[in-house]
Amino acid sequence: MSTIDQATYRQVLGHFPTGVTVIAGMDGDEPVGLAVGSFFSLSLAPALVGFCVDRSSGSWARMVDSGSFSVNILGADQEDVCRVFATSGDDKFDGIGWKPAESGSPLIDGVLAWIDCAVEDVHDGGDHEIVVGRVLGLDVANEGSPLVFFRGGYANLK
Repeated sequence: MSTIDQATYRQVLGHFPTGVTVIAGMDGDEPVGLAVGSFFSLSLAPALVGFCVDRSSGSWARMVDSGSFSVNILGADQEDVCRVFATSGDDKFDGIGWKPAESGSPLIDGVLAWIDCAVEDVHDGGDHEIVVGRVLGLDVANEGSPLVFFRGGYANLK
């Protein structure tokens, strides 16, 4: 079996553009979240979505036991929001407007769209976990261009 160089792996896969989301949930009465580019649609019937998260993510560890999460699809004008949620820290929601979804998970103000989910399953994915969510509700909140990550930087489709 050949060993894949991690730098080459990142460089090659960086040529695949991804949309940017914030996965958010609750830790008791405190909102928590993290930026995720590995979000995907999984099934139409039943309605399922998924994302991949590093096993070492403190934010995911704090919200998984709540049993729900929201997917906040960021717009091109929300690079600053993404940068906040892409860092480590306890109070990422400081200065970020949000309201609770029906599940209680945070829906961030100004996103293009949101999806409210119940945790359906979590699978092993090497150094990541593959999280499957059952869609409880969803909506388009704003029309506009998405925030896109490409070759290690942010881009937009304006």
